[in-house]
Amino acid sequence: MSAKKILKTRIIIGMEIHVQLRTQTKMFCGCELSFDAAPNVHVCPVCLGHPGSLPVINRTALRYAILAGLAMNCRIATFTKWDRKNYFYPDLPKNYQISQYDLPVCGEGHFDLPSDTTPKSIRIRRAHLEEDAGKNIHDAGNHTLVDLNRAGTPLLEIVTEPDIHSAEEAYSFCTELQRLVTYIGISDANMQMGQMRFEPNVNVEITHQDGVAKTPISEIKNLNSFRSVKNAIEYEAQRQIATWEEDTTYELGKAANENRGWNDERGITEFQRTKEATHDYRYFPDPDLVPITISTAMVDDIRADLPELPIARRKRFVSVLKLSRKDAETLVDHRATADLFEDAIQAGGPTNVLCKQMINVWLSLAKSKQIHVANLGISAAGMAELARMTNQGDINKSAVKQIAEAMLTDAQSPSAWAKQLGLMQIKDTEATQAWVQQAMDNNEKAVQDAISNPKKAKAALGFLRGQVMKISAGRADPKLAGELIEKHLMPDSDQ
Repeated sequence: MSAKKILKTRIIIGMEIHVQLRTQTKMFCGCELSFDAAPNVHVCPVCLGHPGSLPVINRTALRYAILAGLAMNCRIATFTKWDRKNYFYPDLPKNYQISQYDLPVCGEGHFDLPSDTTPKSIRIRRAHLEEDAGKNIHDAGNHTLVDLNRAGTPLLEIVTEPDIHSAEEAYSFCTELQRLVTYIGISDANMQMGQMRFEPNVNVEITHQDGVAKTPISEIKNLNSFRSVKNAIEYEAQRQIATWEEDTTYELGKAANENRGWNDERGITEFQRTKEATHDYRYFPDPDLVPITISTAMVDDIRADLPELPIARRKRFVSVLKLSRKDAETLVDHRATADLFEDAIQAGGPTNVLCKQMINVWLSLAKSKQIHVANLGISAAGMAELARMTNQGDINKSAVKQIAEAMLTDAQSPSAWAKQLGLMQIKDTEATQAWVQQAMDNNEKAVQDAISNPKKAKAALGFLRGQVMKISAGRADPKLAGELIEKHLMPDSDQ
């Protein structure tokens, strides 16, 4: 055990993120991309690495990479090329991966995290295009099966500088990055389907009584959930600190860097192999692919496809639309939902009522169907009308969900459904007067409390109003009912 006393520690985290691009075909051939196809049906001589087969660049993948780079404030290369990264794995038939080494399509940039205090900016080192490997299947007894449908899938690998210093910060970065790539439409980023994978590089700076030490770097491979990212980093940092306390020669440059896997069931990282260095891959330019010159005109054309990004949109929803931060985060989470919300505002829906109905009614209905609000088939005009009717008192709040559910079954307007279901509030004074009189006749104690018991007066008035709504089957106008109740109880109050 080390006799050196630890004064403080600082976690150092750099991220490598693989994002599967939302193209119809693979990176260098015309094979279809399909998640659940039978094994080895979407393959061809190119992605199988047959001698003499020639790769062709997927133009859409290149465009998506540039779009992502612009969203992350990256420097877009004017000249980029392709390289062969040489290593042997059974799920990579060519024995090399086509990637980008020294001239990536996207260079230095930065990604700003939202913050209530000082904004945090994570520097992006690079983002480059490459192809994915296939998939090894280990559930066939003593045999390993290989499915090469995934081999050649276009990936964008995003590499950050080691600017992240806690598991919570890494969690925030990963969630915001996933939201970004889906928002700009370059990836579905479904982690259960392996479309976005995170690999944190973790080490710890330890300040002790005699100086400062840094532990070796561990790269935790292929994490496919935000929770795994957070838990794996927390565990790995503590493991490295404990290892250094046992042996102070466990330092960067003295002990080997490692690749480790995350065992979610046991909640630990496990050693896989020592971490490869760049020279181990023996990069060299791919002779089958020509370099690419990217013009300013091409970048400007792609830049025009950039939507308002999630963080900026949330800020606007709070500052301009006056939504709470929590509500803004909920609405902005999915781009089409946020678009529909703003379209409904443009269609005349009151913002505050629309926001409540979007979150409490429409999002709830969408969640029950496991789809997004935009896929419910409800128009912005329909949502706006329902919000206006609520705001104007044409229907009460309890009727909103019933009308919304009816709108899912038929394209009738909210007002048509409200009339058909008998949910339009009645503002007729004579009819409401009769309901008020009935409520008072049936609840003499509440009437007496409202008149002569100051401590119970407010509750009694609310109870009587509720009884009117019950008697009228929700059709009475609550405001009018309240006014008539007070007039009955205090007939001379307006004289």
